[in-house]
Amino acid sequence: MKKFVLISLLLVGDVFPKGDADKELLAKAKQFFSPLPKSFPSADNPITPQKVELGRLLFFERRLSVNDMISCATCHAIEYYYASPAPKQMGALKLQPRNAPTVLNAAGQFVQHWIGNRKDVEDQALQSLTGPPAFGNPSKESVEEKLRKIPHYVELFRKAFPKDKEPITAENIAKAIGAFERTLVTPSRFDEFLKGNTKALTPEEKRGLNTFIEVGCVACHNGVLVGGTMYQKFGIYEPYWKYTKSESIDEGRYAVTKKEEDKYVFKVPPLRNVAMTAPYFHDGSVASLEEAVWIMGKVQLGKDLTKEQVRDIVAFLKSLTGKIPEDARTPPILP
Repeated sequence: MKKFVLISLLLVGDVFPKGDADKELLAKAKQFFSPLPKSFPSADNPITPQKVELGRLLFFERRLSVNDMISCATCHAIEYYYASPAPKQMGALKLQPRNAPTVLNAAGQFVQHWIGNRKDVEDQALQSLTGPPAFGNPSKESVEEKLRKIPHYVELFRKAFPKDKEPITAENIAKAIGAFERTLVTPSRFDEFLKGNTKALTPEEKRGLNTFIEVGCVACHNGVLVGGTMYQKFGIYEPYWKYTKSESIDEGRYAVTKKEEDKYVFKVPPLRNVAMTAPYFHDGSVASLEEAVWIMGKVQLGKDLTKEQVRDIVAFLKSLTGKIPEDARTPPILP
């Protein structure tokens, strides 16, 4: 009887501290992270079913490019979690200057592009129409005229923008694509954890989450998207190219502001779906997530992360892989 009581007490002792530890980790995580919303709304571009339907078609529409060869989905492909497997993707006329990140959850970021030269997803779509590295059109009007010759698009634009005398405009193309992208939200097991289900993560993932917090990753990678909320210098403790072996040195936001303090400064990328969107960094110079995590420890935190720390952090990052919305898992049939 005494042996049975002793074993029972030992079992209880094992269970309750673990439960307390999970609750403590959850409370700690809630200080830095929040679950994903159902969409990323915009006061300037309200989401409607008609806009989203049109935007989904336009996202895959190669006729938006000057040579009818490039669409948004060329650089942000479904099969690669709406990202690109190439370090730098080819646009209609020239190579893109930086790696094409995933557009899943991208509408929740504070700016778009690695150097913040697009304010939101609508601005990104609009400027891409005439940007040489993207669609390469000589003018917005040339794109508009092309779509006006396609009867089904004329009908869809009228439904999406019923108050506009001339619905087919470059601005409305951007609004429709933006509305579609604002619905590309991918909740994962990490969201279930944040909502209170402490069993949603494995023990290794929980260790990784705790390590991610304790070593300081959360200083930049926080919020709903686990990043995407600020700018930061890439290479605080050491030059990034020393470890990434980058073929060329990118000066980041300096290209936009011409301010010395903005050299090598980039938008902190969100880490949602990061395990699915290699290669990493602004130039796609690193193929392995494990290597990318170790490099971040060296150049951003000044720490030489152990193999165990890297392994656990990567396990946590894999828990950020979410589900692509049902209607965005396959390309549409275009008019």
